Amino acid sequence: MAILGAGLIGCSWAAMFAASGRRIHLYDSHTDAGAKFAEFWEAVKDTLGEIGLKKTTTAPEWLVFNSAADAVAGADFVQECIPERLGAKRQLYAEIEPALQPGTVVATSSSGLKLSDLQSGWLDPRNLIIAHPFNPPHIIPLVELYGNDATMPEALSIARTLYESSGKKTITLKREIMGHVANRLQAALWREAIHLVAEDVVSVRDVDTAISAGPGMRWAVMGPHMLLNLGGGPAGIRAYCEQFRESYALWWEDLGKPELTQETIGKLIDGLKEEIGSRDYDALRKERDAKLVALLSAINKVDAGHSEIAAA
Repeated sequence: MAILGAGLIGCSWAAMFAASGRRIHLYDSHTDAGAKFAEFWEAVKDTLGEIGLKKTTTAPEWLVFNSAADAVAGADFVQECIPERLGAKRQLYAEIEPALQPGTVVATSSSGLKLSDLQSGWLDPRNLIIAHPFNPPHIIPLVELYGNDATMPEALSIARTLYESSGKKTITLKREIMGHVANRLQAALWREAIHLVAEDVVSVRDVDTAISAGPGMRWAVMGPHMLLNLGGGPAGIRAYCEQFRESYALWWEDLGKPELTQETIGKLIDGLKEEIGSRDYDALRKERDAKLVALLSAINKVDAGHSEIAAA
């Protein structure tokens, strides 16, 4: 596995792949990439073991390279994680394309750039796909996949097999859209969360609680359509839609369209200071990760039980 970019996302991918038994070739334009990954590995290896990855008790096999081309030479798969700047990504692709083995998939972690725009950095873009994780990639299972007519036919299948063998859950976009799927859904929810704070309907703390203690708990186990299908009773989603379509029409019409003005950003910052209290960044990150691991462990246990029943 060649990992291009050793920021938070790159180190997270690298740690996850190392814990699933892959050898890592790491490249970053900064010279401290090796130190960053080593520190990150020590911080998350126990967590990776808790979510079921097996290769966490011994040091991972990894090398740091001084050039991206050297890092990808001989690699079976490339995960590109450099910052979201189209020009920089195109420049990187031009550097690595001559060094790639035939058939090596290059998966970009890009959260918002379009594949069609990224492909313009290639002489032959058949190797490139979108493979967007959700932060933090070493814990959150989701990977969003997308390839188009210029992509080699087997690329998505190769990527899907790799990710799912490492414990990921993949979805495949049918067509190109800005922001992919999960970020668009997140953006829609955050827009209304900001509106409710900006309009003094609720505090930052309370809007966060409204999600984490309410629908967020349901969304962690089933998606919105499945949950609302259950909400319709035995008659399912049709009954739900027939009962609530007028209500939703009114709610949708009343949703806000806030802007991130300095005043609004200030309200978010002040509200978060109150919600965070004395906890620092590391404490918050550890709290998030511990809760995510506990949730995943519980879900996996239930899923395993259902699989045993189905197989009986």
